[in-house]
Amino acid sequence: MRAPRRFRSDREYVRTLFDAIAYRYDLLNHLLSGGIDLYWRRRAVEELREASPRRILDVATGTGDFAIAACRLHPERIIGIDISQKMLAIGRAKILRRGLGGTVELRSGDAEQIPWEGEPFDAAIVAFGARNFQHLEIGLSEMHRVLRPGGRIVVLEFSRPAHPLFRRVYLFYFKRVLPLIGRLISRSSEAYAYLPETVLHFPEGPAFLGALRNVGFSHTGERRLTFGIATIYVGTKKNDQKPSGTPP
Repeated sequence: MRAPRRFRSDREYVRTLFDAIAYRYDLLNHLLSGGIDLYWRRRAVEELREASPRRILDVATGTGDFAIAACRLHPERIIGIDISQKMLAIGRAKILRRGLGGTVELRSGDAEQIPWEGEPFDAAIVAFGARNFQHLEIGLSEMHRVLRPGGRIVVLEFSRPAHPLFRRVYLFYFKRVLPLIGRLISRSSEAYAYLPETVLHFPEGPAFLGALRNVGFSHTGERRLTFGIATIYVGTKKNDQKPSGTPP
């Protein structure tokens, strides 16, 4: 499962793309979604409430919004990784402003080569970043690898509405309006053409749940949000061995 052919899918290309829009990334996220992205993240975090994870890994953390939202669970530690240094710099400043430096740490890291051995995390999360993995199942497999047995994965990603009329309106906005606004504000025409292309080609619903099962997750499920514009996917690492590794 790869990024659409129109765009390069290699790590350096994605890093350069997000570095270019980092200074406007948060503004555009909230503007283009009407602020509902904040609700989506909070709702996704609630999927972990019952599990009460102590150590959380936020993959493709960007400017840290999902990691910040996960603080609602009062974990001991949240570590976010991303390949864009400029996004991480903005995220670190934001975390310090909120007084969350004792809980959240952002580090440079690749979703497909997560830099930990063993199984040090209770939960692994990713919001609007899975579609940027060069190889989806490698990224999901790496998240599975660093989870303790019984650990949970939560993936929040854009999806496509099922209702025909709403789908047509949504696709018009996503293909025509969103790239125009994104280009005007971020001055990057490519980044906000890349976004709808990756969403339209991303495996959703049963296909994504199949990918989770292929890498070893069980008890998989999905929850559609806001008429299907976004979807939360969950899964559990099978609890069939003793945890190993040390906390990060």
